[in-house]
Amino acid sequence: MATQDKLYEGKAKILYATDEPDILLTVFKDDATAFNAQKRGTIAGKGEINCRMSAHLFRRLEAAGVPTHFIDCPQPHTMRVQAVRIVPIEVVVRNRAAGSLCKQTGLPLGLALEPPLVEFYYKNDALGDPLLTLDRVCVMQLATAEQVAELRQMALTINQILTAFFDQCGITLVDFKLEFGRVGDRLILADEISPDTCRLWDQAESDPDRRVMDKDRFRQDLGQVEAAYQRVLDRVLSQNT
Repeated sequence: MATQDKLYEGKAKILYATDEPDILLTVFKDDATAFNAQKRGTIAGKGEINCRMSAHLFRRLEAAGVPTHFIDCPQPHTMRVQAVRIVPIEVVVRNRAAGSLCKQTGLPLGLALEPPLVEFYYKNDALGDPLLTLDRVCVMQLATAEQVAELRQMALTINQILTAFFDQCGITLVDFKLEFGRVGDRLILADEISPDTCRLWDQAESDPDRRVMDKDRFRQDLGQVEAAYQRVLDRVLSQNT
């Protein structure tokens, strides 16, 4: 399978067409950005780590009945995926208060959220990916109320699977971002699941800085970013059952 034209280059990945019209090739980059690309840098090995971790988690989700765009990984930092029509809504699931939720609400860092909080954001860098209400989604014609309900239910199902899996790894899944696409009328999970898109805390650490195993280490200049990403991957790959 040969790659053809570059279709899109984002902050973390490059998407290429292939000689098969329904299959695309995603190349994961080592580039790192934060605060809507106001902060930029490089995390050595990040592309391969995120690709391998996403592939492993997509396989687990598929085995649990969650459809994804994942096909296979021809190289450690590249992933073949099914072409989809991306839904322009980012779905964020929060199991504990952190990040923007704390800043905007005053909730204490680490507060358990029961049930988990599901939020929707408009996937638009120029507008800063604003928080959406259901009425805004409908007015903007991004999705119907029924489609939003489907996104929410799929996100909660994925959260249940991933929370249990990361707990086996000794990691708390604090929150994470999901993107979905459609193939015909079928909704499937797309994009990636990695330390770039998840907040992950080491359950063996109580210190609020040392426990961080995700991109917050880059955002907050905590150091040892590459080592944290690698530890997450090692723990994920160690769970073979």
